[in-house]
Amino acid sequence: MSIAVVFPGQGSQTPGAGRPWQRHQAWSLVEEAEAATGLPLGSLLLDASAEDLAGTREAQLSVLMSSLLAWRALEPTIEPDAVVAMAGHSLGQITALIAAEAVSLADGIRLAVARADASAASQATTRGAMLALLGADEATAAAACEASPGRAWVANINGAGQVVVGGEPAALDAVAARATELGVRRVRLLAVDGAFHTPLMQAAADAFAPALANTKFSAPTYPIVTNHDAKAVTEADGWPQRLTTHLVSPVRWADVVGRLVALGADMTIEVGPGTTLTGLVKRIAPEVATHAVSSPDQLPLEVDQ
Repeated sequence: MSIAVVFPGQGSQTPGAGRPWQRHQAWSLVEEAEAATGLPLGSLLLDASAEDLAGTREAQLSVLMSSLLAWRALEPTIEPDAVVAMAGHSLGQITALIAAEAVSLADGIRLAVARADASAASQATTRGAMLALLGADEATAAAACEASPGRAWVANINGAGQVVVGGEPAALDAVAARATELGVRRVRLLAVDGAFHTPLMQAAADAFAPALANTKFSAPTYPIVTNHDAKAVTEADGWPQRLTTHLVSPVRWADVVGRLVALGADMTIEVGPGTTLTGLVKRIAPEVATHAVSSPDQLPLEVDQ
């Protein structure tokens, strides 16, 4: 098997995600991270409620840390040469950078905090919203956005007829109406208060830039396929630009999966809470075997085809 490892983003957070790992040797990663950052990461993974995880910082740190726990446990069980690439959906790109040793654990967590705080501050000053269009392609979604008198853009191309648009809240009513006229099967308002991965997040990109400039990046041990252009990156240079561009550009997940397949992946392993990415892979590339690891009882691997 040639494996692509994929990491989920915000929205996959689950209360108590760390409990299955608390007695596993991988839990030492949480202790290392707490010592390096001074953040109460253990309690976040063990005791936080759904309400506690509603905040951007808390949600993203929970997903990041539970994903890294799963990777700490999984990594020794697979041959390094079997992994052809890594990718992460939105926040998952930071997880991939840590997992591929392109940044240290402490620096990666600090980047996640800076990214979350910059996003939250941007949301507070520039309100946004997001719509999921089911049964749409990118061209249809773009046409619906263009029909709005306000500002709206395509934000996620998840593949298999799933496209998300984001923009000014008042603009999205017109987007929804036009999308329905164009034959989109279902339109659903997402429970977020920001237009992530659109130009409305420019303030977040600007605020995130200093943290990136002060971070040392190394060449990743595995190629990382980026969200905004689906390129496989093997070098240390250029990550500050990629990660700021990422905040204001669509997540092209369908293209990411296509790139992983082109690199030779015939299996994906979703590492972290939930199985959202696994479901997308099954619809985008049904010939690819899938597996998900979010708890110790999912090890060793048993392939789901």
